[in-house]
Amino acid sequence: MGNRPYLTWHKSAINKEDRQKLNNHKSCVLWFTGLSGSGKSTLANALDRKLYTLGMRSYVLDGDNIRHGLNKGLGFTKDDRQENIRRIGEVAKLFVDSGQIVTTAFISPFCEDRNSVRNLFPEGEFIEIYVKCPLDVCEIRDPKGLYKKARTGEIREFTGISSPYEEPLEPEIVIETDKQSLQKSVDVIVGYLQEHHII
Repeated sequence: MGNRPYLTWHKSAINKEDRQKLNNHKSCVLWFTGLSGSGKSTLANALDRKLYTLGMRSYVLDGDNIRHGLNKGLGFTKDDRQENIRRIGEVAKLFVDSGQIVTTAFISPFCEDRNSVRNLFPEGEFIEIYVKCPLDVCEIRDPKGLYKKARTGEIREFTGISSPYEEPLEPEIVIETDKQSLQKSVDVIVGYLQEHHII
């Protein structure tokens, strides 16, 4: 798009630190990544409910929901997946600036894309959570019937089948949903947020 010298960034009268002080907690993005069927959305929403009961300001950005609106014009090619994640990163940044804890549930299969989003945030504000689950377990769960369609060729560019998933190299948190209960998984994340003085 090139340079746009006629655009000026307007500084907000109320900054992120002011909003965090009002909310009585810090803000951050909890970036859930993992295969389809690994439990990202289920875990993100369970965590959101827990944060709500603790009086925290939080919001869930879910992959399917975002593709119904903001990103409905994007497909599943590598370029479209990259643009999908880039946009979500920018939206998440706005939520963090507003003083909220934002949880994002996206496959986000490529390390490069996740690292690009990480680079939008100061140290400690991007928390990568690898929702780890073996492919065969995800296929057995197959809550949307997507793996079956991918195996028959009805869906192309499907992560884990015809498109790669690059595991996070150094995630802040790893949740193994085939081994840990939903409650235990939520407790692990809440514990991390408390330990790092975010909440």
